[in-house]
Amino acid sequence: MSTESSTPPSAPAPASDNGKTIAVLSYITLIGWIIALVMNTSNKTKLGAFHLRQMLGLMLFMLIASIIAIIPILGWIVFLVAWIASIVFWIMGLISAAKGEQKPVPLIGAKIQSIFGNLFE
Repeated sequence: MSTESSTPPSAPAPASDNGKTIAVLSYITLIGWIIALVMNTSNKTKLGAFHLRQMLGLMLFMLIASIIAIIPILGWIVFLVAWIASIVFWIMGLISAAKGEQKPVPLIGAKIQSIFGNLFE
């Protein structure tokens, strides 16, 4: 006969993601950004707030480029370049969020952080 007890093992404690979920979710469309914003209000993390600001800046960057696109030819070229750049920046931001890094997107990321300061913290 075995002397081992037959008690079931205890469930592992839920792992804390330190804001990674919020950070990644903030890059998944406008609806994902809004959900991440709501999640961040109950579980504030530096990582989540950082990526919420980065994505807000990227969305505003595209809004400005869309307004400039009203100008024929030159505006369309600027919009096309901004659209390609924002796709690249979006991918870089998403990768940074998935790794749990607070790495600003190139060219505009540091400016976004200085403009929005401690927003969402």
